[in-house]
Amino acid sequence: MTQQTEPLSLSEVAKHAADVLDAVNTVIVGKREPLELVLAGILAKGHVLFEDYPGLGKTLTARCFAQSLGLEFNRLQFTPDLLPADVTGSFMYNQKSGDFDFRPGPVFTNLLLADEINRTPPKTQAALLEAMQEQQVSVEGSTRRLEPPFCVLATANPIEYEGTYPLPEAQLDRFLARVSFGYPNEDEEWTVLKRRMARQQEESFLDPVVDASTLVRMQRALETVSVEDSIGQYIVRIVAATRDHDDIQVGASPRGSLALLLLGRARAVMAGRDYVIPEDVKTVAPAALSHRVSLRPELWLRHASPERIIAEICESTPVPASEKLPTYSATEAVDRYRGGR
Repeated sequence: MTQQTEPLSLSEVAKHAADVLDAVNTVIVGKREPLELVLAGILAKGHVLFEDYPGLGKTLTARCFAQSLGLEFNRLQFTPDLLPADVTGSFMYNQKSGDFDFRPGPVFTNLLLADEINRTPPKTQAALLEAMQEQQVSVEGSTRRLEPPFCVLATANPIEYEGTYPLPEAQLDRFLARVSFGYPNEDEEWTVLKRRMARQQEESFLDPVVDASTLVRMQRALETVSVEDSIGQYIVRIVAATRDHDDIQVGASPRGSLALLLLGRARAVMAGRDYVIPEDVKTVAPAALSHRVSLRPELWLRHASPERIIAEICESTPVPASEKLPTYSATEAVDRYRGGR
């Protein structure tokens, strides 16, 4: 393994992550916790869905992360007339060579912003499924790999339903986390105005803190984060509780457990630890599970939110001793798995 591809140390990952968040916070004001969830999703090689009201900085957040992480960035505005080929690319006839050449679509990038993803028909939405799950694109029988790192940040408006196509559960399940920012308070909003007047232009530009190859090494480093047996069982109990809860019609699948594991690892590293504790799991659980459960229809009349129910499940699930250190390292865990096969 070369120096360019070997994992960074976890202390380096924590430092780079803090620097990236500090950079993004110079533009996005007062939303440190949601930004940490977004960065955790990127570090865990996942995709993030922003679901919030218009004008709260969803598109700006994606652009800021692309700039601070040194990533190639494409923004794709999803509209009702968008075709799958507009996402993946297509073959075009080359008159000079007399052959068909492939023209890559905007999905061939490091960070793709799928803006207002619920405004395009399901056929076009599905064009992203293979890219998000397999990191590859198939066009007319030809498969092309997407170079790592690859991440989709998608936005959706939760209040305008006319002319929209709600994402099916299968596609929602492809997102590692769903994040909302919420309205800023008065001080935060005044800070936004002051910064806009100070820079004397609409656009904000951030210098790269890392580059694409460094991000790949940061992502690989997360595989060395230890998860003690009791923490893994705690994750499983939380997800299993979503399947038996009276207010939930359809609970989370095992993919929800994997999401908790991956986001919990990223959260642990960002907190300066090489092992996961229950607080990491509880912090990321609403973002990791709320879009993977379906509430009973009558609950919508009471304005019940999946996030609140997931938080209640976390509070009612018995917590293992948080001061207990891992009993094995990540490497030993792999050896144990191989030995039991």
